[in-house]
Amino acid sequence: MAMRRSSPTEDTSAEPAAVSIRRAGDWLHEGRQHDRAGRIEDAVQCYQEAIGGATPHDSAVRAESMRRLGVIFHLRADTARAQRMCQASRDLAIEIGDNLLAAEAINTLAGLEFEAGEIAAARAGFNRAIALASAYPALVARAEQNLGVLATIQGDLDDALQHYQRSLDASRAANDELGCAITYHNLGMVSSDRRMWDDADGYFKRSLAIAQRLDDVHLQGLCLLNHSEVHIARQRYDEARTSAEAALSIFDRLGARLDKADTYTVLGVVFRETGRTALAESRFRAAIDLALQSGSILSEAEASRELARLYQDMGRNQDALRLLNVSHRLFARLD
Repeated sequence: MAMRRSSPTEDTSAEPAAVSIRRAGDWLHEGRQHDRAGRIEDAVQCYQEAIGGATPHDSAVRAESMRRLGVIFHLRADTARAQRMCQASRDLAIEIGDNLLAAEAINTLAGLEFEAGEIAAARAGFNRAIALASAYPALVARAEQNLGVLATIQGDLDDALQHYQRSLDASRAANDELGCAITYHNLGMVSSDRRMWDDADGYFKRSLAIAQRLDDVHLQGLCLLNHSEVHIARQRYDEARTSAEAALSIFDRLGARLDKADTYTVLGVVFRETGRTALAESRFRAAIDLALQSGSILSEAEASRELARLYQDMGRNQDALRLLNVSHRLFARLD
């Protein structure tokens, strides 16, 4: 961001504000570094310092810091605070006429709506973000990613692939290696849904290698988590457990409750398939509890479905039927 400089005829009392602007920007820059490396408490402190130290001349720094802090609140299942932060970021970005920051906040808010099962609102938000940020391929790539995830959840894999290809093209246009890594991860998810295990294996490994090189800890965890499902499909249960537990360690360090819920579901499947029913039930229950705390319809639906399958195997048909009905209702909200 270009800083406004004082001319000799202007009141030099403006100079302390320029120092404050630089300081707020420094806090934001440092916060981003901590965030990517998984030092979440340090990131939170930096973003809060940036928000508190920003002057009216530095609204862009304040808007970005609020959005990034909102994302952390979301990962920690503090949905109300996440929404407030992202809404404030959006409103400030619109006020100062910064389309990129406005699109960033709108894209994040749409993600919150998606997690809450508000699919139409989420789709509209992602498309609005793309329209606002058409000149910024890195943001377009992320919004296309989100539309691809939405299509995947709804079972429209062809549409998902189109969104992921547009996302990959935009990431390459922006020279955004991390954006490419996220797309490879999501292509791995689609390949898993299509039971193309070799392709999925390759995409997850490619994404993980980039995430490790860039020191993006959260993406590393997602790659490990979702790669474990490939191992399960191939009945490599020891590898699946090792991968999922490594992911759980990352998410626990990040305080990422939503991702921990999904990891407990995967571990529950591993224990169910290897005959350890008590461990499987405890993991599925933990997953449901965390999903409820996070407000994630999808995570709760998937954990409930997998626990129902366990109860079927155990002959607990009434419990299984109840949970299958719960899962069906939740999945219906995502259509």
